[in-house]
Amino acid sequence: MKARLDTLIGRVTMYNLIVLVLAALVVTAIVAGALGQLFYTPLQLVLSTVVAVVATGAVSWLLARLFRTRAHLPSSAISGLIIVFVFMPTADPAGLALIALTGAIAAASKFVLAFRGRHVLNPVAAAAVVMSVTGLYPSAWWVATPVLLPFVAIGAFLVLWRTRKLALGLTFVVAAGAITIGRIMLTGTAFPDALVLAFGSFPIVFLAGFMLSEPLTLPPRRWQQLLVAVVVAVPFSIPFTLGSVYSTPEIALVIGNVVAFAFGQRRGVRLRFAGSRTLTPTSAAFDFEPASPVPFRAGQYLELSLPHARTDARGARRMFSITTPPPARLHAETPAPVSLGVKLSDPSSSFKRALTTLSPGATVHATWVGGDFLLPSDVSVPLVLAAGGIGVTPFVSQLAERARRGSAGDVVLIYSASAADELAYTDEIAATGIRVLVIAPDRPAELPPGWTYLGPARLTADVAGEAIPDLAARRAYVSGPPGYVDHVSAQLRRAGARRVRTDAFAGY
Repeated sequence: MKARLDTLIGRVTMYNLIVLVLAALVVTAIVAGALGQLFYTPLQLVLSTVVAVVATGAVSWLLARLFRTRAHLPSSAISGLIIVFVFMPTADPAGLALIALTGAIAAASKFVLAFRGRHVLNPVAAAAVVMSVTGLYPSAWWVATPVLLPFVAIGAFLVLWRTRKLALGLTFVVAAGAITIGRIMLTGTAFPDALVLAFGSFPIVFLAGFMLSEPLTLPPRRWQQLLVAVVVAVPFSIPFTLGSVYSTPEIALVIGNVVAFAFGQRRGVRLRFAGSRTLTPTSAAFDFEPASPVPFRAGQYLELSLPHARTDARGARRMFSITTPPPARLHAETPAPVSLGVKLSDPSSSFKRALTTLSPGATVHATWVGGDFLLPSDVSVPLVLAAGGIGVTPFVSQLAERARRGSAGDVVLIYSASAADELAYTDEIAATGIRVLVIAPDRPAELPPGWTYLGPARLTADVAGEAIPDLAARRAYVSGPPGYVDHVSAQLRRAGARRVRTDAFAGY
């Protein structure tokens, strides 16, 4: 079931999925308005949507030209659509002008409230604070209504699942929900009524799914993200006033953004393309030289931004695991190179076509570095790693870092490939001296010392247990396409593995 869901929603990029979900919510609201279930008419909703999206996109495009960069229009569309649900829809020209101003402020915040190429605050939250504090057009958060709640919940789940932020969303929903329900019950309201009131009248689910989860304003580590969720939940749920300023959901989110910024990657990453290398008939390594050192941990990924003409539905941003080890010295005079392993399919996405046609010396940008698929720092802990195809990339970085420190440790790698010649990074993995078990349709002509061919069939619990007798004593890590990750994780657990961490390459 998990693999099917990943495959279904992985057909579009994260940004395009959010656009589609928000657009579907707008259509749902229009239908509800036509049926008299909302206070707003279809005309008000349609006009407000058009004005918000166009204004946000147009200002983003203009400012991008001014700052000599390229606007990311799917992100602008997301901001415009969120504005529709945060501010009161209207058909009045003056009100529409204020909605347009809100979109302009949201777009401008990405450029003005930015630090070294990275915006600090959620754009819509920043705009809402400005409009509410000045009294120009206070936020309404009308999306918090029982009529839309089931649709918002489904949409939020899809977004959080696709972005791997379900734990973040649930943490906020539970914390904000518990505090809000408790506060309502203190007024004498019974629990069932307080539950309905909390989730039917407060934008808990919407904020969790579509605003708190924005990747560019989140810290890189999972525990940091969960802490931010709790930080946002407290001012979101407990009313307060500071002079003429009163508590609102947007202020709570801005507080969380500031805390997240203190944790997170504080700059965009500028990379100079150095060249590519063929790994297998269907994969290649792309090497980059950073303008400044890139702080990351072995096993983490970066989101590469590659604006290009005729961008298809897969978008202009993609996430790739870093295969090089982290810098030995972060403040070295020459920044350590960064390399990415990429699966190249035929036909290819417009992004990968643009990537393969990069000229050496071209400059690209990464907007995000993060991830929690990390091996134990203690190399004495025995491990079993399982990689499906290009899913081996995080392990390449991790094993190289361990080997640089003296030993890769007691590690067994189960490496599954679609063909004998599709084993990537064999030299790098062999150099670490770990044991490798290969699964491929055909036996490879040559295997490095310590590598064993297990056969052509998919991994089963029996095969895993026979090949690795002490598997139950090892921590397990699985990386690859969603279907592979689900299957292998289940088989390793059946074979006795008790702790299995996964990294699914959804929509790769």
